[in-house]
Amino acid sequence: MSPSLKGALLGLAGFGLFSMADATIKFLGGSYHPVQIVAFMNLFTLPLIGLLWLQSPVPLKPVHPWLMAIRTLAVVGNGLLVTYAFTALPLAQAYAIFFTLPLVLTLMAWPLLGDRVDATGGMAVVLGLIGVIVALNPGRVEFGMGHLAAVLGMLLAAVHYLIVRKTGGAEAAVPMLLYPVLGQTMTAFLLLPGRYAPMPLHDLAAMAALALGGFGGTLMMLAAYRAAPPVVVAPTQYSQIAWAALFGALFFAEPMTAGMAIGMAIIAAAGMLVIARQDRARPAAAE
Repeated sequence: MSPSLKGALLGLAGFGLFSMADATIKFLGGSYHPVQIVAFMNLFTLPLIGLLWLQSPVPLKPVHPWLMAIRTLAVVGNGLLVTYAFTALPLAQAYAIFFTLPLVLTLMAWPLLGDRVDATGGMAVVLGLIGVIVALNPGRVEFGMGHLAAVLGMLLAAVHYLIVRKTGGAEAAVPMLLYPVLGQTMTAFLLLPGRYAPMPLHDLAAMAALALGGFGGTLMMLAAYRAAPPVVVAPTQYSQIAWAALFGALFFAEPMTAGMAIGMAIIAAAGMLVIARQDRARPAAAE
């Protein structure tokens, strides 16, 4: 299996898990403050990281402490902003903003990481973005705090993924997971007084499932960005439109339309074009 295909498959799996977590956040957001959701989601995540460390103990000291610190701050801000956006916006509007991440990543990766993007790769990412617009058809909406939170959260996610790509295999998975989760947990619990609401057992179970999905998705994405450059992995986020359509129809009374189906076809074609282009470029570069 080529590195590009491996990265793409891992990205698809990771974003699938993230989509399930997003739907859970939206469900819980009807009853709980976003800060409480972030606090308990990360509280349930810490034991999972501990189990991962017990399975394969590694030094917890970061190899690149400053990059780890920047990434931790980015993830803390992203967690709070994205959670708020999903509780404040319809899924379609939130995804319409978050799906600009691949384009932003591709543009930032060139000057910051040296991952050059040729005309074909650039057009493929733009084509995927057009597919998202066709699928979601967000229309005219009044810009509010939820939209601003989504934009800022998307930019912080770009910083996070670029650092993951830059550090490559130098940092072990446990430190990469531990410090952002610790940062999110401490920040959320500091902000929690006055925002806490008692949770019945079934909502605590939903919080645990949310933590498990987010943890699994993060592991998948870390592996994806280590295996392939952002121009390959980033477009796999477009697959979330399929999950958005499915969850919207099942849980939020948002049935799939013909526009969604056409948009998904455009997105899939764009993603395959990027992967095929990268695989052709690697042998040429080796020669």
